[in-house]
Amino acid sequence: MSHDKSTGHVKKRIVLHFPGFEPLDAVKHQARYKRSAAKTAKLQDFDVEVGPVQVEGAGRYFDVDSQGADWQTASRVFIFDHDDIVRRLNGRRTSHRMVAGYLSAARVVWEGGAFGYFRHAWRFGLFFLFPFLLVAIGLVVSLLIGTAPYWLALESPLLVLSAIAAYLAFFRLFLPWSDRWHTLHLFSDWELAVAVASLEKPYFKQWVEDRLASVRAALSEPADEYVISSHSMGSSIATQVIGTLVEREPDLFAGKRVVFVTLGGAILQCALLRSAEVLRARVGAIARVKDIFWFDVQCLTDAINFYRCQVVALSGHKDAPQPPIVFIRLKHMLSPERYRRIKRDFLRVHRQYVLDADVRAPFDFTMMTAGPLPAASLASPSDGGELGSDNGNGDSRAKAAG
Repeated sequence: MSHDKSTGHVKKRIVLHFPGFEPLDAVKHQARYKRSAAKTAKLQDFDVEVGPVQVEGAGRYFDVDSQGADWQTASRVFIFDHDDIVRRLNGRRTSHRMVAGYLSAARVVWEGGAFGYFRHAWRFGLFFLFPFLLVAIGLVVSLLIGTAPYWLALESPLLVLSAIAAYLAFFRLFLPWSDRWHTLHLFSDWELAVAVASLEKPYFKQWVEDRLASVRAALSEPADEYVISSHSMGSSIATQVIGTLVEREPDLFAGKRVVFVTLGGAILQCALLRSAEVLRARVGAIARVKDIFWFDVQCLTDAINFYRCQVVALSGHKDAPQPPIVFIRLKHMLSPERYRRIKRDFLRVHRQYVLDADVRAPFDFTMMTAGPLPAASLASPSDGGELGSDNGNGDSRAKAAG
């Protein structure tokens, strides 16, 4: 099916959004979307109204009505958050989270993931190492404090006081200080990454099964186009969910204009693990569906994406259609003040894909999900602006056709 940007304005759109690993439920995602949409509407000179979250079975959605000078678009945005999993993983004892995190890191190394990260996207490899090295340094320093009387040849009774000091230094000083980089949150992120890759954890397999009915219902609603957007870890999760439906019900996508957009996609975070056979197979299955147009949005200054990597090819499907890669420049989308404020916070930079810009830019999450133009048009801008693209064959422009 062709997805040509000349098909005119979209009047009705269905959006299925799979967020990243954030402690936000559907209500909080709606609130963030509403704030960003209001800023984008003011910047782009149109009216927007974002409705409250509605509940439909296991699904959560909100409606967005947008209107410009010569267009009107109604979008229904379904949020498939995994906040329940995030809260469960982050709600355990600190010692449990640390042990589980290091076991997950060891699993990533053992299964070849870490080698793959440094081979294909070295900055992502550093992102993988960062929380574990930081906590390891804290543990070593605390251990030195705790054993100071021994290696300083002091009196043995002082070991009790040094042990207390070591405990306070690590749990009361170091860990709260490391929270600015969400260190233990990243421990849980890697624990879920292994679960998504291996499909060994019953809680994740059940989560996928529980969402299938809601995804099926959303794709069955009448609309001009269906946008499946995913951010960060959500891209791997979306691939498991959508890939399951492609395997079981391929006719569900027939005759529809479906666009799969991976924002700062980190599918390779999971797909490069040896145990991710099913995930890699589903990557290929989605890429081969002729009615799904997939494009990948990447950013050089985002360390948590696989910059210039072709996810389908690296998942073992070089013969399948490769998603065009769309490059964005945050420095050209944000005000100098805002860019300076966030550029050293790698998690905040990584969130920018789903937030508002300060200037009119070729890519904008609100415009993609609530604007008048087909989402596929963002993969091939006509203005020759700062939104660059690569179709995987070295071309400088992407082809907006599935």
